[in-house]
Amino acid sequence: QVQFVESGGGLVHSGGSLRLSCTTSGFIFGDFGYIWYRQSPGREREWVALIRPGGTTHYHVSVEGRFTISRDNTKNTAYLQMDGLKLEDTGLYYCNRIPELPNWGQGTQVTVSS
Repeated sequence: QVQFVESGGGLVHSGGSLRLSCTTSGFIFGDFGYIWYRQSPGREREWVALIRPGGTTHYHVSVEGRFTISRDNTKNTAYLQMDGLKLEDTGLYYCNRIPELPNWGQGTQVTVSS
């Protein structure tokens, strides 16, 4: 059964850090790339960061230099290290595969306070 399970969110002050995890099952993790998305109140879901099977990474301009995406193929898990968090980073963070699957997880809530 294909699953994405996101974790690691929480409440943090502006400037703080969080590390999100996306653990998958139901397919061969190492064969695919992964994308982190976020859904903020009143805004459409937007991509945040992606990592390809070979490790190449790309970032949305709003998080470049602050967020780092990584993967551990032995743990079937993708990570998103978020440093220098800003109020506008608040949202529900999801992950999915490249190409995308319809089996979305519950997401993990990140709330940044001033």
